[in-house]
Amino acid sequence: MSVRTGLGTSPVVGSLVSAKKRKEYKVSNRLQEGKRPIYAVTVYQLLENSGVAVLQAYVDEDKDESFYTVSWSCDELNSPLLIASGSNGIIRVIDAGKEKISKSFVGHGDSVNELRTQALTPCLVVSASKDESVRLWNVNTGICILIFAGANGHRNEVLSVDFHPSNKHLIASCGMDNTVKIWCLKEFWTHVKKSFEWKDLPSTFQTKYVQFPIFTAGVHSNYVDCTRWLGDFILSKSVDNEIVLWEPLMKEHGGSNDGSVDLLQKYPVPDCDIWFIKFSCDFHYNTLAIGNREGKVYVWELHSSPPNLVAKLSYSQCKSPIRQTAMSYDGSAILCCCEDGSVWRWDAMQ
Repeated sequence: MSVRTGLGTSPVVGSLVSAKKRKEYKVSNRLQEGKRPIYAVTVYQLLENSGVAVLQAYVDEDKDESFYTVSWSCDELNSPLLIASGSNGIIRVIDAGKEKISKSFVGHGDSVNELRTQALTPCLVVSASKDESVRLWNVNTGICILIFAGANGHRNEVLSVDFHPSNKHLIASCGMDNTVKIWCLKEFWTHVKKSFEWKDLPSTFQTKYVQFPIFTAGVHSNYVDCTRWLGDFILSKSVDNEIVLWEPLMKEHGGSNDGSVDLLQKYPVPDCDIWFIKFSCDFHYNTLAIGNREGKVYVWELHSSPPNLVAKLSYSQCKSPIRQTAMSYDGSAILCCCEDGSVWRWDAMQ
């Protein structure tokens, strides 16, 4: 595999100093989750007056559980489902409408690090696990459809996974083996369809293994803990204080599937040299937000070259590493989840 720089030049690196346009944000709320049990999942509503209301809270039956990841989904009636998992590897499907756990998926042999929902078919959920596998689930039928692991799969903990936003057949995953892998579902799509029609017990469904990704990239030299599609490009980050935007040179785009990539842009993130710090994007992928180990947040504009730093957010009382962020639909609100159990809300100023 080889790494090429975009358009025959070095990748364009964003500046932390100058910016074409800045956006002002203010801290509007702070929640302390540390006093709640870590084996619980809480659903909040962001209010227009900068407030945050607790809507529901679910306490897991396993008090040794520690939740790492959540993702919204829906059933065949479009009722909201909250999918959650963590250290014990069991995936909980919470029916938010009926306020109860409707299903539990057992299959992973170790903790689950990330869950993602397919936007095109929201009842399909993918999970990335410490057991070196990625699994595709149908939350309606409770079926594990496919397991991505084996001969050419990940060789260490899988830390992040994402569905392609418009191509229902593509999934990207990354992990502690320093690689980003792209998997194709096209060959197995009839099997995916079969999972929707299954009337028997989920355990009797023949789960298939996908052992060969269509692309493996060595963009980073250390753990890769977050990856997201940006159109046909990929955003990924390691522990080297930056997020990288790159293009996988696959056969359908004139490449050879040998792992060659074009490095396009880099988004610097100072003091982001520890693993399990994840970035998030707004719905339209206009902006990206990421925290660091000093409790600061960097907001980058994605559709500009060179990359434009929209905002650098810091607050005197927020000093704990920010492990995850979440952006609202239009990017006007940013939530930051810190290692000390605090959740901070930042709102864009009009």
